[in-house]
Amino acid sequence: MARSISKGPYVEASLVEKINKAKTSGKRDVIKTYKRASMVIPDMVGMNIAVHDGRKFISVFITENMVGHALGEFAPTRTFRAHSGQRKAEKAGK
Repeated sequence: MARSISKGPYVEASLVEKINKAKTSGKRDVIKTYKRASMVIPDMVGMNIAVHDGRKFISVFITENMVGHALGEFAPTRTFRAHSGQRKAEKAGK
């Protein structure tokens, strides 16, 4: 279900503070966050944000195309290895 337009995008207040502090200081340090549900806003464009995936931080460079999406979309939480059928085929082929 989409968020109401009248409410505006959800962005954690602490994350907004870190972004504003980085913009005013002019430093391009990586901003670490656990806030995967926060939306990408236009103020974030051009910044590196490290999003936690449950075990490590994944560095994400924010571009204009990402505005309106959640930060968690760019840091997958599961590692795909192979389908079970592919493993069986490999064993049978050897």
